[in-house]
Amino acid sequence: MRRLISRRAFSTRVAAAGVLAATARPGRGESSANEAIRLGIIGLGNRGDQLIDAFKPHKDARIVALCDVYQPYVEFAREKVGGSPFCADDYRRLLDRKDIDAIVIATPDHWHALQCVDACLADKDVYVEKPLSLVVSEGRRMVQVAQERKRVVQVGIHRRSLPVIAKAAELVRNGAIGKVSVCRTFHLTNEWPHGIGTPPDSDPPPGLDWNMWLGPAPKVPYNKNRCFYRFRWFRDYSGGQLTNIGTHFLDVIQWAIGQDAPRRVVALGSKSTIRDNREIPDTMEALWEYPDGTLAIFSQFNANTSPGNAKDSHIEFRGTEGTLFVTHGKIEIVPEVVRADEIPALDPTNRADNSRQSKATTQPACKTFTMSGQTDTSLHTRNFLDCVKSREACNCSPEIGHRSTTTTLLANVAYDRGRELLWDGQAERFTNDEEANKLLAYDYRTPWKLR
Repeated sequence: MRRLISRRAFSTRVAAAGVLAATARPGRGESSANEAIRLGIIGLGNRGDQLIDAFKPHKDARIVALCDVYQPYVEFAREKVGGSPFCADDYRRLLDRKDIDAIVIATPDHWHALQCVDACLADKDVYVEKPLSLVVSEGRRMVQVAQERKRVVQVGIHRRSLPVIAKAAELVRNGAIGKVSVCRTFHLTNEWPHGIGTPPDSDPPPGLDWNMWLGPAPKVPYNKNRCFYRFRWFRDYSGGQLTNIGTHFLDVIQWAIGQDAPRRVVALGSKSTIRDNREIPDTMEALWEYPDGTLAIFSQFNANTSPGNAKDSHIEFRGTEGTLFVTHGKIEIVPEVVRADEIPALDPTNRADNSRQSKATTQPACKTFTMSGQTDTSLHTRNFLDCVKSREACNCSPEIGHRSTTTTLLANVAYDRGRELLWDGQAERFTNDEEANKLLAYDYRTPWKLR
């Protein structure tokens, strides 16, 4: 595991709305509505390929540079993009170029902070995938640098740009289901019995620069489970599905309930059913409590994937007057049916009276509501391109992305520490465990350094 150090103390909180001042991009002058934004994409695997698809439909987006440490990915992307894009295996070569306006980062999580900060310092605007960072201190530094350099940064929590999700947040925030007490999220996958398997260490495949892929992470022999998408099962590169999928869901919850930091967190789980070489638990449940008393729960179950939650939902907002379910591209409010009078004290000696009281008048407590909408990432990339031109803050600013990512990272720390942790969202420190505070940052492998 990585070596850990105490995080840098941050005494002030950066307001999301004030991160980006109106300013022209260096070297380009004022942007016209029709001016093309020249993009360099770093990381061309699964998510990078999806982002190429999300940017290509926009006629004012030009992909002019590609970068990956795996050459087959570069060749595939070059053919897909067409033209003659500049290609490199070191992201810093893209940052040196004057013909690139914005950088798109779709690398593994442990690279996000370095590449985003370096891009901002090179006066590039940035679209960076979620989760924003591997540890909390990285995210705060990314927010600071974006503010200092007046860069437009969009974090890839793309639900922030979906009208159907914005409507869900609005309904919850405006009391459509009454007072919300519990928000539940689910990630159900049955990986039993073999999971990702237990392949032996080996030489990397041809065309892969394994040392560069590792970057700031500890040097270890190549293992195919540590690379490409399976890196998410290893803590040196990712926080698992808790930070991958959970960041999406916790962001929606915090948006809807008007909170950006929990006050306490606990997480339980184990690797109990899967025979593979992963480092993250195959089954876990994380619980956060917010200052207003609202509970949020992330359930990662290695279990049968048939619907294990109401409406087969991704997120449930449970209020006093109804429940709002969020599924893939759809939201639905199901009203509570509540009694018109108080709950009676049942008399065991008078069954007839008990039967009469149980049939007391009931009525729906809120209105039903359904809505469906677009779910792809193109709305989020559109918002980024518009903000590059207007210099306004994106739908998912660095501060928003940092706060939502942090919430999931805290649960992994609580899991590692095996205890309930109390969180000061203003100071970004735990107040009851100094050892836990050491897990908010880590030492990069030489020569990498976060500036």
